[in-house]
Amino acid sequence: MADIRWPGACWQRMRPGAALPLAAAALLGAGLAAIGAGTHYPLLFSAILAILMLCTGLAGIRWAGLLGVLLLAYGGVLHEHASRLPAGLGGADLNVDARIISASDVAGVTRLMLEITRCEAPAGLPDCGRLGTVRVSAYHPLRVRPGERWTMTLRLRVPHGFRNPHSFDYGNWLWREGIHATGYVRQSPESKRMAPAGVALKNRALAFLDDRVADDTARRWLAALTLGASGELTRDDWALLNASGTTHLVVISGLHVGLVASFGLWLARTAARLLTPRNWRLRIWPWWAAAACAMAYAVLAGLSPPAMRAMVMTLIGLWSLSGRHAPGAWQAWWLALAIIVISDPLAVWRPGFWLSFLAVAWLIVIWQGRPRPVGVRGWLWALGRSQLLLAPVMAGAVVLAFGRVAPLSPLVNLLAVPWVSMMLVPGALLGWLVAPLPYVSEAVWWGFSQALVPLHQLLTLAVEAAPLWEPSPGQAGWLAGTFGLLALCWGLPAVPRVLRVLSLGLVPLVLYAAPMPAWPEGALRVRVYDVGQGQLIELRTRNTRTLYDTGPRFRSGFMPLDTLWPPGRHFARVIVSHSDTDHAGGVRALRQRHVVGRWLAPLQESVVAGQAACHRGQQWQQEGVTFENLWPPQGRNDLSPNDRSCVLQVTAGGHRFLITGDVSAKVERQFLREVDTPVSVLVAGHHGSGTSSGVQFVRTAAPRQVIFSAGRDNRFQHPVDAVVRRFRQQQSCLWNTAHDGALTFWLVPGEAVRIQPERGAPSKRC
Repeated sequence: MADIRWPGACWQRMRPGAALPLAAAALLGAGLAAIGAGTHYPLLFSAILAILMLCTGLAGIRWAGLLGVLLLAYGGVLHEHASRLPAGLGGADLNVDARIISASDVAGVTRLMLEITRCEAPAGLPDCGRLGTVRVSAYHPLRVRPGERWTMTLRLRVPHGFRNPHSFDYGNWLWREGIHATGYVRQSPESKRMAPAGVALKNRALAFLDDRVADDTARRWLAALTLGASGELTRDDWALLNASGTTHLVVISGLHVGLVASFGLWLARTAARLLTPRNWRLRIWPWWAAAACAMAYAVLAGLSPPAMRAMVMTLIGLWSLSGRHAPGAWQAWWLALAIIVISDPLAVWRPGFWLSFLAVAWLIVIWQGRPRPVGVRGWLWALGRSQLLLAPVMAGAVVLAFGRVAPLSPLVNLLAVPWVSMMLVPGALLGWLVAPLPYVSEAVWWGFSQALVPLHQLLTLAVEAAPLWEPSPGQAGWLAGTFGLLALCWGLPAVPRVLRVLSLGLVPLVLYAAPMPAWPEGALRVRVYDVGQGQLIELRTRNTRTLYDTGPRFRSGFMPLDTLWPPGRHFARVIVSHSDTDHAGGVRALRQRHVVGRWLAPLQESVVAGQAACHRGQQWQQEGVTFENLWPPQGRNDLSPNDRSCVLQVTAGGHRFLITGDVSAKVERQFLREVDTPVSVLVAGHHGSGTSSGVQFVRTAAPRQVIFSAGRDNRFQHPVDAVVRRFRQQQSCLWNTAHDGALTFWLVPGEAVRIQPERGAPSKRC
């Protein structure tokens, strides 16, 4: 057998082989299944596809094999679609038997992930027997442990999420994680435990950490780094990691599994050298030992998608490095891609999947043909070079995928990755190796907690110095292309040094010269966000931002406002119509993460300390846009909280925009004379409740566009039919955030108002 050499010295050029066609077939199958499931006739689509595949399969054994791979991926995606909750069961009470996959307590609410083993729907409703994995909340005390089997009654709905620009897509996340319904556990009838949990190594390990590690921060990071229990991390932990561009450090990835495999290989080869000093290089069992270490670590981490992906890539990487009938690096890359897509077709829709394979592909490129590093200095140089050359590629990919980038992430990762690789992960794993020795393991994990302190300080300083940045859509494409060009100049061989030096100036040049979207003089951009049963509206001029309401805060403690912008955004004014939770629920998140110049709220509504009172007659201007409060009356009053809502009228470019909060039809008549009619765009009062949008108000205001800010399938059935009919009689164009997602429009002098929904076509109603 040939000597085991650094991969770059023996990697061959990629040949067609079998790996590339396998990967292509798997990707094609997953894509076709997504298209077929989205058509109105999925069965017909599948039948036509099957006939075409059968004809193709007759061409030979190789084509038949590719056909089988395609069908595996195709069937996997269609199976996920078939396992989703049928639309007719939304809001129905379903009796189920379920196994507890995971359980966590958040703000007094128990979050459960369940594997449904039996589902019974009420008579006359669709069958739910195919229902698979569901994510539910229990708002009453429910003591459960992962692995237990329970019978319970669930009220579920079809997986759905908010749709807002440049923000986390919860609905898409549910789909790619294979979650088929969401909802909550009914308190009556009472849930009952059917069978206790079996042996759960991961749960015992978490309980062991609770007993042995006193430092809560260290315990959370140990659970994430060694057990893949990223759910142990708090919301603040994730905010810090996201803002610093280092989330990959705590998700079980190729870095962690590769370290475990490398450590296992080093121990096994050291043992082989001692046992068989003459031919230790020819021994194959050290490679099997390293593979076993990688697999054991991934199993301990729960075989989550990132852990599974890292395990497959590590195993194929070990095979490639072993040199025993091994594929070249590119063939190994395509083979890993094919295996992961076949085993988990939903991986195609996970950004982490593509970011991982992009990173590995770029590492192959930059190390191809280079000699193996020697000694500690050589390996440190190799690690530093890899991080520096990976940084621009990953920054460009993150900008395209998420529209945000941590400005200091390249520098932070250059320091953090070696620290985590050489200090934290080895220390964490060493603690588990000596776990039977109580005082020794506690001492090792105490050292881990001390090593965690400088890393935490580094991330905090980086975020404070350069918060998460969201480039404009025009800048994002140029910036991603510039990062790619910078990486190519420094990563590819034979590039002249002068070009490499000049490429360093590309990023600031592009940031200065990239086309920015033109902002018309005196224009106002309005965005009514999709926040469920609540209200949050952003009004933006060229240089200032104003918020009307802050969205809801749900029983679980979740605030949609948390997901909309990077920390540090400045708002000149925030108007809170009244203190109801669906309007003022995001105040705490706004105060903690953003900067507000002035708070306005009704005099008798306590929202924040130091707030100013909004009242009738208030008026101000921002860059040619006039803002005027039409209600409530100045001073104290006996109105209900809804009826004392701040009513805001905005005039920009000859257009009029009106927000009436939750005031009733009686109050609408009191300020109606002050409304400039006709209204260009109206946010309907009280989410479309029958108590608002009275007949006289609707006829007088005659709004051309009407927006309902309401939750999907809300229990109040907003907007109610009577209100919808009133606006239709005025020939208003109707929009609903529950179905259309966030709604964006511009008030521009001399231009008609066009509303752009996040879902569907802009002109579907008008």
